[in-house]
Amino acid sequence: MDSRRVGPFEVSAIGLGCMSLSHAYGTPPPREQAERVLLGALEAGYTFLDTAAVYGLGHNETLVGEVLKGRRSDFVLASKCGLTNGDRREINGRPEVLKATCEDSLRRLQTDVIDLYYLHRWDKRVPIEESVGALADLVREGKIRTIGLSEVSAPTLRRAHAVHPIAALQTEYSPWTRNPEIAVLDACRELDVAFVAFSPVARGFLAGGVRDLARLEPGDLRLNMPRFQGGNFEKNLALLDRFEALARDADCTPAQLCLAWLLARDEIIVPIPGTTSPDHMRENAAAADVRLTPEVIARVDALVNSETVAGPRYSPALQATIDTEG
Repeated sequence: MDSRRVGPFEVSAIGLGCMSLSHAYGTPPPREQAERVLLGALEAGYTFLDTAAVYGLGHNETLVGEVLKGRRSDFVLASKCGLTNGDRREINGRPEVLKATCEDSLRRLQTDVIDLYYLHRWDKRVPIEESVGALADLVREGKIRTIGLSEVSAPTLRRAHAVHPIAALQTEYSPWTRNPEIAVLDACRELDVAFVAFSPVARGFLAGGVRDLARLEPGDLRLNMPRFQGGNFEKNLALLDRFEALARDADCTPAQLCLAWLLARDEIIVPIPGTTSPDHMRENAAAADVRLTPEVIARVDALVNSETVAGPRYSPALQATIDTEG
């Protein structure tokens, strides 16, 4: 797989988001299947794996640590803090909580150092400078190598970067989520910060994975997202058939069209699709070899964008917990 740069690291152009192996989109897969995804990802050329303390409240880090402890030198490891306090989910950016979370993560991941450690959410009760300062202490102590931020605005990125260099900023980005284009992508270019795109296939929607809401299990995060509700969902479904036809014209799958579209946007972008399927994991990896023509890119932009997608990405309550533009 081609590579891209995240801070000092050369990583696969497409990374693996590990969240769904532990929670979020219904019942997690059996352990054996999760192992096939993780080990198969290394064989398929992924060298950038993304987890977090909050995914399954430690389950995901434990899984990654146990399955890949003998392969630690084969990939760049990213994890996150700031969305847990001990064994509970809580936005908490206090320095002592972030440092304690890191210690727990190191133990679960069975490693001495985390390559890229994100502040998963900015706790607006704590100045960003204090939270990033705590992560800078962890860099100096050799427990993490670089610092990242998640779901923050361009001004917050600049404030954080003034305290310590930020290696990567992670936010949702796909044809149907364009808010990074407002300001934060420009700020990343200006500051030489990699942009890591999560949910790059629109939480499975643009891959054709959500055509019937009745098939989503109770507890699936998408059931509480406005784009998957009522009239919004029906309007968005009308885009899907045309998007799938566009993918056929481009000789790739819809998921690959999303990923190739992101890779074509800018060299600083690294998508991290997640999956519970070994087949989909390999399908996503193959997107790194898809080359889209300017005509196809223009057709994607015209079809799926902030004007044509119905509904905000988060509910008002959840939107209030993040700091992104739009």
